[in-house]
Amino acid sequence: MASATIAFGLVSIPVKLYSAYESEHTIRFNQIDQRDGSRVKQQLISSKSGEPVPRSEIVKGYEFAKGQYVLFTLEELKAIESVATHTIDIVEFVEADQVDRKYLDRVYFLGADKGGARAYKLLAAALRETGRVAIAKYASRGKEKLVMLRPEEDGLALEQLHYPDALRSIDEIPMDDAEVKKEELQLALQLVEQGVSDKFNPGKYKDEVRGRVLEMIESKVAGEDISVAPTEQAETKIIDIMDALKASLAEDDGKRKPAKRAAKKKTAKKKTTRKKKASG
Repeated sequence: MASATIAFGLVSIPVKLYSAYESEHTIRFNQIDQRDGSRVKQQLISSKSGEPVPRSEIVKGYEFAKGQYVLFTLEELKAIESVATHTIDIVEFVEADQVDRKYLDRVYFLGADKGGARAYKLLAAALRETGRVAIAKYASRGKEKLVMLRPEEDGLALEQLHYPDALRSIDEIPMDDAEVKKEELQLALQLVEQGVSDKFNPGKYKDEVRGRVLEMIESKVAGEDISVAPTEQAETKIIDIMDALKASLAEDDGKRKPAKRAAKKKTAKKKTTRKKKASG
């Protein structure tokens, strides 16, 4: 995506920036005129006259009052933009768990550019050994971005962070007061414990909707007729939370019992085999 240089003390590390996400994973649809199958193009229309506006006549404007705009030319905007230094300037190192997840925006991978492999590996190793991450500033495309460098296996990842003043506070979210009863909490804790896994395994999760869309696309390309069954609206009920927790525990317990019984049978079988060998 881009080339940059990590400024690490007096050490300069040339790197290349790569997207951490597969763009082809997103299924994109075009807008089509169903009358002739042609793609529909968008036009820029004046809200006052209703006439199309040539791009050469368009400037940027900021609405400072209802319906009133202060205008800026491209030259004026470029004058106030941050100069693209393409330098990832490390400001400080902090413990990895000190960066709250709400600050994380998007993730990129960094690869060592020509001549930078040794210093790149050194920085990655230093971050791994100390359990710290590097907070840095990165000027690119007219904007100064706050970023975090962290070790990613044997390499480095760059995570773009939100600035604090861009974040909302959860205090702004309306919430009703509600009492958490001790009995309800105990049942909720049991339900959590029943669903505990030793390790997060992202490989077991698949985008099922994307899979269904791809199947439908393939069927349509093959000329098959698609019949779509009407979806039932989920019924919203206000139920007693204690009853719901107990029912959830019973349901989850029922799912897990067969596995436990199977394990007991397997153990019993092993004991029987050992007895036979001993008597032989």
